[in-house]
Amino acid sequence: MEKINGLDVDYLKNVVALVKENPELGKTLWRASAKWKGGFKEEVKIIESTTRMDEPADLGGTNAAVRGIHIDKVEVEVEGDIDLPGFLGLEPPEKVSPGFTNIRARVFLKTKKPVSREVLEKLHEDVVKTSPVGNTLKNPVNLEVKLEMRRTV
Repeated sequence: MEKINGLDVDYLKNVVALVKENPELGKTLWRASAKWKGGFKEEVKIIESTTRMDEPADLGGTNAAVRGIHIDKVEVEVEGDIDLPGFLGLEPPEKVSPGFTNIRARVFLKTKKPVSREVLEKLHEDVVKTSPVGNTLKNPVNLEVKLEMRRTV
């Protein structure tokens, strides 16, 4: 078993060979979830990794709190489809996208005090419209990637 950069090269080659032989095996579903922890804090789980996130202290908010909505719980589940022949370079990106082809999200919201469905739907609509992540996924953005070489002595 040859390991390079901490990865089992033989295992990876076998995965590539399997997907090359049967591209249907390469249709994969990836999932992530986020649980709100108060303020701008959240706990995000992607595959088997969990991390806590927070926004900078000087970032204010304009949604639920300003509207007087007392939130008890927010959870978001996201899933997306990646076609491995594109990701593994078995097909050109013009034919099979190496990234997500579809992304679906579900938001679960619980309030401390009764709030009308219309108010919560308006909040949800406004949050989706102003979400930096959602807008980055939905709309094309400029991407600049620069390679910098650093040599170790």
